[in-house]
Amino acid sequence: MQIDGHFTLTYTLARMVGFEHERAQIIAYSAQYVDDATNSGIAKFDNGAMFSRISSAHTMTAYDIKYYTDAHENHLVWVPFHFLPGNDGLSAGENPKGGFINKLVCKPYSQIAVDMLDACLKDIDKPHFLQRVGITMHVFADTFAHQGFAGVVHDINKVENLECSNYSMSFFNKTKASALSNAFPMGHGAALTCPDMPFLKWSYTNGLGNKVERDNLEIFMKACYNLYGQLGLVLSELGGTVNDENESDFEQIKNNLENFKDDNEEVRLQNWIESIDRGDFSFGSEKLEYIPKGINSWKYQAIKQELAEDTGRELFTYTNDFINSHWRNFHVALKAHRFDIVNNILPKYGIIVS
Repeated sequence: MQIDGHFTLTYTLARMVGFEHERAQIIAYSAQYVDDATNSGIAKFDNGAMFSRISSAHTMTAYDIKYYTDAHENHLVWVPFHFLPGNDGLSAGENPKGGFINKLVCKPYSQIAVDMLDACLKDIDKPHFLQRVGITMHVFADTFAHQGFAGVVHDINKVENLECSNYSMSFFNKTKASALSNAFPMGHGAALTCPDMPFLKWSYTNGLGNKVERDNLEIFMKACYNLYGQLGLVLSELGGTVNDENESDFEQIKNNLENFKDDNEEVRLQNWIESIDRGDFSFGSEKLEYIPKGINSWKYQAIKQELAEDTGRELFTYTNDFINSHWRNFHVALKAHRFDIVNNILPKYGIIVS
């Protein structure tokens, strides 16, 4: 999914379940920030304090060889945050046919995804819990959107005969898809943004030689109902009252997913923001804004960093507000999530990635 799914759609579902605006905003911001937390390393402060953070995504500029050909880096970013291994839907101790790579292929709502959700709930009393919920919702949503692909460079991710039935793909994009498929089959890179555009109907031949037909609207709606259920479980565990499913709200979601058809995710995001501002959903009108970097972003509020990328030489001014900042809580949650996925959950399924 892209920003319209991870931010505005997650916010909408959280509000539908019964979260109030502030909590829903934290969950939704965190869900999207997984795609925008591209800096890692040590943040140093003028009083001698330090804070270590990890990245959950990399910038896609020119497919930076430093990151995208580093197998271990792929394992630490793409596997736990974007292409959660599915073990072919099998339980711990069971092995799919076809070797280790078939353990790594993403599968919607797998048993591994269930374990991830359970691990998240164990942090319910922690200051970073809502941020971790957002991170978990990001990964859970991507098990639907990214199904059939693995977060490593492997021939299983190759894409041939890429076609869209309700979208005109340019010759340039077809050429780009073919080049990536042959030279760098990582994740769904060779399928470009086809898995992430909610209105798209498309098909391709995968690395196993199988023809795959995808109706993203159907897939995204399945994701929505399941995300709603998981967010309801979270709210219930927090002691809140979970709303009954409102079919008119789900119909509005389907209408938005189907009709916001621009291939630019930022345009679709604005369409969603306007829909929510109009009061199209039962929770009423709300004004939303997502600022990932720079002034008024979570990062800026925490350390007053205006630049999108850190040099590693910055010395930030420490304030007592930093400890409880959303940005710090997000990165604490990010580290907790990765630790649990890589060290506690995947090994139960015979998957060692780091």
